[in-house]
Amino acid sequence: MTLYRALRTVVAPALRAAWGARAVGARLPQGPIVVVSNHDSLLDPFLLGAALERPLRFVAKEELWASRVVGAVLDRLGGIPVRRGRGDLGAMAAAALALADGDAVAIFPQGTVLGSGARPWLRGAARLAIGTGAPIVPVRILGAERALRPGTRLPRRARVRVVVGEPIRVEPAKPTIASARDLTATVRATIESLA
Repeated sequence: MTLYRALRTVVAPALRAAWGARAVGARLPQGPIVVVSNHDSLLDPFLLGAALERPLRFVAKEELWASRVVGAVLDRLGGIPVRRGRGDLGAMAAAALALADGDAVAIFPQGTVLGSGARPWLRGAARLAIGTGAPIVPVRILGAERALRPGTRLPRRARVRVVVGEPIRVEPAKPTIASARDLTATVRATIESLA
């Protein structure tokens, strides 16, 4: 993750200067954690990476690996490709291994940026946390959709805040649909309450 740290050194100050992307609230704990955030802008992964002090291993759509160059960079950054819409067990196993190594794994349960409106929150992050016992750190990114709206290419001036909530402790267990659905609902409500 040397490349991650090097890029963060260069990119984070620029993002802070442009949008004020700083973390407020709780500090990230050490050890394995699942960072779960809302997803309203294509800037969100960059804002999280700039604002949070720990390197993050992002679970990202496998289509990003279609370009050999982008895929190679994502691999060096610790990215974990996931086939969306299929319950990708391989991606969840890779994320569980990252947690076993003590890493911070970042997941956007909304899956994609589609603009405003109700979007379902998928259960993968909850299943991962339940299966590994890793705590979930809820994060809310505020203002990113004004900085770079879905469907636009040019960023605009906006004030962005990255609000980190207190970790949600999770007892390790065999994940079920019901337990993952309940935990996802709890995490969503927690994130939406952060301001």
